[in-house]
Amino acid sequence: MTEASTMQPANRGDARICRGCWDQMHMPIPIRGPLALPFRAFGITRSKMNPNICTICERSFRYVKKQSHVAASATILFADIRGFTHLSERIERVRLSEIVSLFQDRCAQAIWAHDGIVNKQMGDGLMAIFNFPIIRKDHAEAAILAGRDIQRLCAAALGSLQFDDLKGETLGVGVGIHSGEVEIGEFSSFRSDFTAIGGTVNLASRLESQAEAGEILISPETAAEAAALTTGAGTRLLVLKGIDQPVEARVLAVH
Repeated sequence: MTEASTMQPANRGDARICRGCWDQMHMPIPIRGPLALPFRAFGITRSKMNPNICTICERSFRYVKKQSHVAASATILFADIRGFTHLSERIERVRLSEIVSLFQDRCAQAIWAHDGIVNKQMGDGLMAIFNFPIIRKDHAEAAILAGRDIQRLCAAALGSLQFDDLKGETLGVGVGIHSGEVEIGEFSSFRSDFTAIGGTVNLASRLESQAEAGEILISPETAAEAAALTTGAGTRLLVLKGIDQPVEARVLAVH
């Protein structure tokens, strides 16, 4: 066994070295254990996007990739609490914060468990990227599995809330997933962390906007890459804002 292979992080769990830096540069940056302490002194810590990558991946894209942005194949996942705007008009801010915290926490657990990163948090919604910076050839399957876990974990957490303001209503989450080419990089002059842009991101967002509570809407492209997980799923023909052609989405309902 070579020295490099002994340094390679495990595929799952709490990695000792940054999996993003390893996959992108083959550079072993310690993020756990005694070897990580000197790096922390220089501000290199575990990323909030995924605790198995470091802040070099998160904030130093131009140095890692040697350019401002790159094209990559990825799967994008969006998730959002259904009816949140209406709900926010009926309950107190403290209770609203509890709902958002539970949602974001459970979503992050699900995404990290399948090697995705929580790239953006938008109050009652979020965006996740699979296959960058942690490389997974089965990123479409990973995103679908994360979507299933999001629905399961959020249903348990949000369903346990007892708010008189809800009057018996059950909170739910909608998920949209699409795979394709994206541009990944730093697109702002005043923020140094990276994100993904492009038509793939837009379509994933549009799918999520049409998902009902408890549903995962999956694009045909993602379904084709993860046939074992989508065989037998229902279909729904959707006309989406900003998308030229109707999309025949696969529908997974998690109960």
